Amino acid sequence: MMRARPAGKTRQLARALQRQRGLTLIELMVSVTIMLIVLAALIALFLNVNNTQREMVKVNRQIESGRLSVFVLENEITHAGFWENYMPEFDDLTVSGVPAKVPTGNAPDPCLPYSAVNWTEDYKRSLLDIPVQTYDAVPASCADLLPDHKPGTDVLVVRHAETCVAGMPNCEADTLGKLYFQSSFCGTQKPSDFSLDTAGFTTVLAKNCTTPAPKRKFISDIYYVRTYAEAATDGIPTLMRSRFDLSATGLAQQPPVPLIEGIDGFWVELGLDTLSKTGALVNYAQAINWADSVNRSTPTNRGDGSPDGNFIHCSTASPCTADQLVNLAAVKLYVVARSIEVSPGHTDTRRYNLGSGSLGPLNDNYKRHAFTTAIRMTNVTGRRETP
Repeated sequence: MMRARPAGKTRQLARALQRQRGLTLIELMVSVTIMLIVLAALIALFLNVNNTQREMVKVNRQIESGRLSVFVLENEITHAGFWENYMPEFDDLTVSGVPAKVPTGNAPDPCLPYSAVNWTEDYKRSLLDIPVQTYDAVPASCADLLPDHKPGTDVLVVRHAETCVAGMPNCEADTLGKLYFQSSFCGTQKPSDFSLDTAGFTTVLAKNCTTPAPKRKFISDIYYVRTYAEAATDGIPTLMRSRFDLSATGLAQQPPVPLIEGIDGFWVELGLDTLSKTGALVNYAQAINWADSVNRSTPTNRGDGSPDGNFIHCSTASPCTADQLVNLAAVKLYVVARSIEVSPGHTDTRRYNLGSGSLGPLNDNYKRHAFTTAIRMTNVTGRRETP
């Protein structure tokens, strides 16, 4: 015979069973929906942060490429025309007559291989007197050396002597067969006396007028933008450099090496010193005319070291001549750096100012940034400054 359960215990059991009851289907679906919404928000946030981080990396790399290219080119141009104690006759204010050696006509060929026949004294002197040349396309003589030039970008040639003496600590060893430069320090020799050769080096003298002057390696660098970095199909425009040096085939400009990837625009303009301090035109066909024949501090037909008028752009249609380039006082550089990878959702509709030129709008998915700087040709202008 079963005993009846007290009413109080029955109610407690009912409440316990009610507390242990699971979720209903609707409650479960609501919970899952909320979890999915939260998860979707977290995934969206992660993707957004990840994309932002990736874009920041692209932009930072692009800006660093632009800054580095400007730094490299600015440093190179700053050294342009460094020939230690050498001074062109047309810049020597102690020359009483008409300077005999003034480059005129066409500028020197930047890719002419070294040979005793082709490299005459006048040609060597023109290399020293014209330390910077620019083109809007690869010169014909350099066509095989500088392939795949990016249309619309300039070619820059810079020359100077190495800043350290060959064979000294932290400088390249003195190597037989390489091209070296010497300038005279001896008072009995002219400031325009020099040696640019592969051997000899005994006639240009040091300050004691007995021992040979120190030798410095001849530097001639050509910068241009190639349409690719490593593979012809990668489509990454890259700043390249070809350096004059000795190889198995002789002394010549060497095959270019890549320097900085992502350089999409490169434009160079030149500031010429064509007026004297008195405002008269520079004229090397005349002896120096002094504003004061007694004090001789201000020549009226020689430059004052400052660029005059608008900066010019050397082009195929209007190439810069030796007559212009001997008066180069300043250089303006315009560089446009491009990201290596595309940025989804971005369209580059901007036009980039490159002095007298421009780039864009390109209407592609790459981000770009423009850089510009002006460089004073200190090794040239310093010779022309007067009190």
